[in-house]
Amino acid sequence: MADEIKIDKHIFQERLSHFILSWKADKRAGDASFGGVGSIIILMGKTEEGLGFQKNNAMHFWLLGYEFPATLFLLTIEKLYIVTTAKKAKHLEPLKGGKIPIELLVRGKDAEYNAKLFKQVVDIIQTTGKKVGVIANDKSSGPFVTEWKQAFADIEKESELVDIAPALSSAALSVKDESELRSMRNASKAAVAIMNPWFIEEMSEIIDAEKKISHATLSNKIDSQIDNKKFFKTIPKLPSDFDSSQLDWSYGPVVQSGGKYDLKLSAQPDENNIHAGVIIAGFGLRYKTYCSILARTYLIDPNKSQESNYKLLLTVHQAVIKDIKDGAVAKDLYNKAIGLVKAKKPDMEKHFVRSVGSGIGIETRDSTLQLTAKSTRTLKDGMTLCITTGFQDITNPKSSDKKSATYSLLLSDTVRVSANEGVVFTAEAPTDLESTSFFFKDEAEVPTPKSKEKKDARVGAVATKNIRGNRLRADRSTVADDGAEQRRREHQKELAKKKQEEGLERFAEASGDMNGTQQKTFKRFESYRRDNQFPSKVRELKILVDPKMSSIILPIMGRPVPFHINTIKNATESSEGDTSYLRINFLSPGQGVGKKDDHPFEDASAHFVRSVTFKSTDQTHMKNLSNQITDLKKNVLKREQEKKELEDVVEQEKLIEIRNRRPQRLPDVYVRPAMEGKRVPGEVEIHQNGLRYQSPLRHDHRIDILFSNIKHLFFQPCAHELIVIIHVHLKTPIMIGKKKAKDVQFYRDATDIQFDETGNRKKKYRFDDQEEFEAEQQERRRRQELDKEFKGYAEKIAEAGRNEGVDVDIPFRDLSFSGVPHRANVLCQPTTDCLVQLTDPPFMVLTLEDIEIAHLERVQFGLKNFDMVFVFTDFQRPPFHINTIPVETLEAVKEWLDSVNIAFTEGPLNLNWGTIMKTVTADPHQFFVDGGWSFLGQDSDDEDEESEEEESAYEMSESELAASDVSSEEDSDFDEAASAEASEEGSSDGESEGEDWDELEKKAKRKDKESGLEEEDTGRKRKR
Repeated sequence: MADEIKIDKHIFQERLSHFILSWKADKRAGDASFGGVGSIIILMGKTEEGLGFQKNNAMHFWLLGYEFPATLFLLTIEKLYIVTTAKKAKHLEPLKGGKIPIELLVRGKDAEYNAKLFKQVVDIIQTTGKKVGVIANDKSSGPFVTEWKQAFADIEKESELVDIAPALSSAALSVKDESELRSMRNASKAAVAIMNPWFIEEMSEIIDAEKKISHATLSNKIDSQIDNKKFFKTIPKLPSDFDSSQLDWSYGPVVQSGGKYDLKLSAQPDENNIHAGVIIAGFGLRYKTYCSILARTYLIDPNKSQESNYKLLLTVHQAVIKDIKDGAVAKDLYNKAIGLVKAKKPDMEKHFVRSVGSGIGIETRDSTLQLTAKSTRTLKDGMTLCITTGFQDITNPKSSDKKSATYSLLLSDTVRVSANEGVVFTAEAPTDLESTSFFFKDEAEVPTPKSKEKKDARVGAVATKNIRGNRLRADRSTVADDGAEQRRREHQKELAKKKQEEGLERFAEASGDMNGTQQKTFKRFESYRRDNQFPSKVRELKILVDPKMSSIILPIMGRPVPFHINTIKNATESSEGDTSYLRINFLSPGQGVGKKDDHPFEDASAHFVRSVTFKSTDQTHMKNLSNQITDLKKNVLKREQEKKELEDVVEQEKLIEIRNRRPQRLPDVYVRPAMEGKRVPGEVEIHQNGLRYQSPLRHDHRIDILFSNIKHLFFQPCAHELIVIIHVHLKTPIMIGKKKAKDVQFYRDATDIQFDETGNRKKKYRFDDQEEFEAEQQERRRRQELDKEFKGYAEKIAEAGRNEGVDVDIPFRDLSFSGVPHRANVLCQPTTDCLVQLTDPPFMVLTLEDIEIAHLERVQFGLKNFDMVFVFTDFQRPPFHINTIPVETLEAVKEWLDSVNIAFTEGPLNLNWGTIMKTVTADPHQFFVDGGWSFLGQDSDDEDEESEEEESAYEMSESELAASDVSSEEDSDFDEAASAEASEEGSSDGESEGEDWDELEKKAKRKDKESGLEEEDTGRKRKR
């Protein structure tokens, strides 16, 4: 092995020079880090496996790339002295000749000679000053260390020993160069590959098969995985020169479950079997001596409380990582984390960890760089941290067994400090709740029988045409059995209670926007900054309209006075005889009563000019001025609206094109919203970080969509539709042409009427049934191929964007219902995460997790339709209405809302949601204190109770029902006879006053036949 040692001289000299320069700079700045030491001793004894990496051997690896046992480094401002054996000195000899001089003091077997060498080192220390830098917690041992301590004991009392560990961290070990960061990235990638998918698959198989395997056994299985060279060759993200033989464990692996958890790095796996509850897996890998740590918590069949606590931990974890940047102070990161916990769940503060991380690199844990409440270390660009957040020993209120009564949560990631935000090396191991939750228990299936009891259509004396079997309130109540209905009501009560608690938690203190609307701010308008900017015609002292500066110049008392168009309310022109009057009205306090007139003013108590009137005999000129002012006002208002509309448009990063291979393409697709020019099909391409739609007409006619901007990706098959769709819903709008768009859709027509597969024009008529049957079969096959092609391409998009959380969602047509979300009656279809309408623009995409509550309006007996209103968790967002939903789908809509955990209420009337939301946003805290959304369900609850009482008051037996049917038939016959007699009487009465329309029409036809007009009319129609 000795012959294989090769020390990089360039790296050694560069790092040594950097360290000495930092030392000198600290001396000039006041000895803040190094404490004014004149010399630094780094002592290395014999190698011991149990000690791990400390500051002394970390410095060896940092400078040399290897660990040299029984070696002493003496660093001074001017020189490096190394005391070592002859064999080691051969490898160190080539390092001489750099910027920093090196002197090798070679030890031998003669004890007296070795003592003289140490005496020489002690003398050098004495010449540099009394302050000597040492590593305070140095645990080195061995004969070499003992000899040195005896030699140094002579001056130890006279010297002032200073702990140099913080200086070694700040000046040498904490800030990494590119080669160090590359090693840490590779270690992180290898750790991620072992965690996901390898460990997840192993764990899932054990839980699913209910195998009895201990934590130690599974940990040992993970341990052996780094020796599997074939495994690391299958990881695509590792570089081609990755050498798995240089991997080693820096921490763990440790798997914990079953109520006993240790969140420290010193944790060890026990012999208890894995328990299907909360499982924590953590380990650290070292690649080329540089570490990376990764830990994840996996929830098996979690309850709501566990999910809520995990979401809190994830929020805290992400908030800490977001604030990791150059210049941040370590204690501020911890204080932000604990502050979030206090704000959201104060009772969880006692369970939170005492540190949110530490420095990581050659050392698994840098003791001088701790992210605690008292640490004052400032982060620098290039530092690397292990961010660890967790809750220890949480009580589970709904535990299924004793081992689940207590659980802990832990997340650890390796993060690099950068200028703006932390760069997570282990980000590809997902932390979201969906990825870390596993459900193995079979959920109890709720019976929802579809069959309805047959009802006689002729109930009572009500006309048959007004009764439909699936429209009766009594029938609707039988769609789901009593047990399912009761379960739904109980579930809705739980959801309503949860929403109330979440509302009180979100708005813990009184907060709002006063009167429920955002306070308008005063805007300053400037027409001209200097006199030379005035138009040249101002000298004529005429009324001038300056569209360029959006101003109007009025001659007042012999001077041109400019007014910005935004200070003017309107301009009117009127005439009296030969004189024309131009009246210009200005905005002033107390003038208007509407929203548009509610303008803020800098000083509402100041004096204002309400209006100015000019008169002239030139009526045409005055009319033109009035029109110019009105047009200018409209144009400025239009520009402001366009600017406001484009405020949320964010400029995307550039699309990184694939250069080394042909991108995956989907040809012959149209895009909506359509681009300018002729409608022709283009193609969609998948690139490294996004999609590109390219039009064949012009090279610059393209649409780029980044994976990071995709919120939802949908595939809608062409079954029962005319088109097959891939739909992209964006997080922030993008510009397509001159308009912004938040939804981009790629589609292809599912039917081709004009041409067949060979390109020949189809026959206009088909006379043979066999041909028609073949055409239907071809149409069916073509649709299946289209669905397969588009679905496969959508899955490729999801695969390419999986790092950004892109996933394909498909609408459930079985759960669909018709409604009017905008203007047209369309089919609304639920998906896993959304409620969508993708067929006709304008599109509708409602994210379910953004919905606070749903309210069903106009739910009452006798109405054919009802409306549904969605209130969003962002109360500033206006509620979304879906109107005119058929009442036949009421039960299905309720069942779907309940299944996706959306609390809903119902009422008989339409509500004024503008007023309601104004009340909510004015003081959300008080709104939830007063009961929150419970007021929506009061009317419907009362109505249900009344209806139940009415329906339960009297029940007919079968014999009575049959008797009533007979009587109703007799009644209906009597009614028909009576109505016939009444009509006869009416007609006879009508003859005396005038003939009815039928008789008049018959007479007119007879006259037309006699005169031959009808033949002429039919002849004209045939000619046409």
